[in-house]
Amino acid sequence: MAAADRTLKKNNLQTMQLFHLNPSILGKGETNNMKGTSIGEFEELVLLSVGILYDDAYGLAILDEIEKKTGRSVMISSVHKTLVRLEDKGFVKSRMGGKTNVRGGRDKRLYTLTPAGVSVLREMKEVRNVMWKEIPRVVLEG
Repeated sequence: MAAADRTLKKNNLQTMQLFHLNPSILGKGETNNMKGTSIGEFEELVLLSVGILYDDAYGLAILDEIEKKTGRSVMISSVHKTLVRLEDKGFVKSRMGGKTNVRGGRDKRLYTLTPAGVSVLREMKEVRNVMWKEIPRVVLEG
């Protein structure tokens, strides 16, 4: 085995250990045996937006935040479905906010991050940072 291959294998093992991943499942077409506790890219964007908006995180505000930060067009139904999924996973909690004239006197559902939501965001940030550091400079400069 070449030295570069051994270094790559060592770095991958360290990354898996850092995030308590089972090395035996990786590389076999499986991704994560912690079903229900991992998040996808859009879920991460929604969680980040809930954190940014803090006390004013509701569906339309979250949509606006994602569109503003990413430049992508987002459907409100996608935001709502994702919020339900994140609440089921325990990453956000919701409560009904006060009625407003703008909403025709209807309450709006406000979302906040739970400790588990903050934890999964920190974990995702760390995974990304570790992986970015492992990209050889020649790849990024080429």
